[in-house]
Amino acid sequence: MRVTHVITRLIVGGAQENTIASVLGLQGKPGLEARLISGPSPGPEGSLESCFAGSPQLLTHLPDLVRPIHPWKDYLAWRNLVRMFRAESPDIVHTHSGKAGVLGRLAAARAGVPLIVHTIHGPSFGPFQGAAANGVFRHAERRAARVTHHFVTVADAMKEQYLAAGIGKPEHYTRIFSGFPLEPFLSATNDPVLRTRWGIGPDDIVVGKIARLFKLKGHDDLFDIAPALVRERPKVKFLLVGDGPWRERLEKRARDAGLEKHFIFTGLVPPAEVPRLVGIMDLLVHLSLREGLPRALPQALAAARPVVAYDCDGAREVCLDGETGILLRPGDVNGLMAAMKRLVDDGALRRRLGQRGQEFVRERFPVERMVDDLYALYMKLTAQRRMIPA
Repeated sequence: MRVTHVITRLIVGGAQENTIASVLGLQGKPGLEARLISGPSPGPEGSLESCFAGSPQLLTHLPDLVRPIHPWKDYLAWRNLVRMFRAESPDIVHTHSGKAGVLGRLAAARAGVPLIVHTIHGPSFGPFQGAAANGVFRHAERRAARVTHHFVTVADAMKEQYLAAGIGKPEHYTRIFSGFPLEPFLSATNDPVLRTRWGIGPDDIVVGKIARLFKLKGHDDLFDIAPALVRERPKVKFLLVGDGPWRERLEKRARDAGLEKHFIFTGLVPPAEVPRLVGIMDLLVHLSLREGLPRALPQALAAARPVVAYDCDGAREVCLDGETGILLRPGDVNGLMAAMKRLVDDGALRRRLGQRGQEFVRERFPVERMVDDLYALYMKLTAQRRMIPA
């Protein structure tokens, strides 16, 4: 069986890590060949293309598959995908992300691919953008859905949103959590050398945040409560892991508030470094207003670090309020302040929530389970399709 995955770009991100792990993991399954087609991955977000250094034959670049809407390049990308699918005759085309999701599925249908699957890593429409953009993306998703045989979601929240938009039926959806290698997080330690390197004292309480420094990620809410929180709890420090267009603006906010020593900007770090950074955190906050299922949440829980999250998209499926963390209404900065104080002051609560979270993630997020579930879904869908008369 030949499976061709298609993604818009391989920047550093959860959807990309999920896709790469799926392609590489599926290679070990009996009777299955997997490969990946991706557009270019330039820019400050970094690239994960090096993950294929040992298996370069598994990755094909498609230069015209770009993230911004570009009618001429979009047409060329669609036409080239049709040509590639016809030449290689995959049994399954499995698409990821917005642009590749639409163009890849439409091209697969034109090329006569027997089974078309799409993973919804995050919503392409919603209250985070205007009515015009939502109209365009809803139309595109509905058009692509007509040729989609099955959807994989990283959280049930995605299924609910797409069904509410009239896309597919409940039986067309399967949730498969976005797994990752657990061991580096399970074994993460509060390394005193690493703390010293980042200017963190032995008694400091570290509030971590792993996210691109850009809009909709909730950094401003954290900065809004930081001055009062630091006045009352001067041992608090904020470790911001990631980079992006807003870095200069956020660094200025820290300077203007006199909190340069309390906000630590790591910049972009390789995924392999993330477990060590999670290890020196005491808790993690995730305040995004648009996310499928934030990968940072299960990663922190795997390291037995409690989480605070806004109740947005799939966050509630991992941040179980009072069990693995504290779940807040989006934009509730008063609740955020109260949650921060509570967790900063109560080490026993941090340990209890973190340990329960680690148990939760151990069972549901191993990368091996994700690959096994995906392989089982392929087998099931293939069998069902073969039962339908031509």
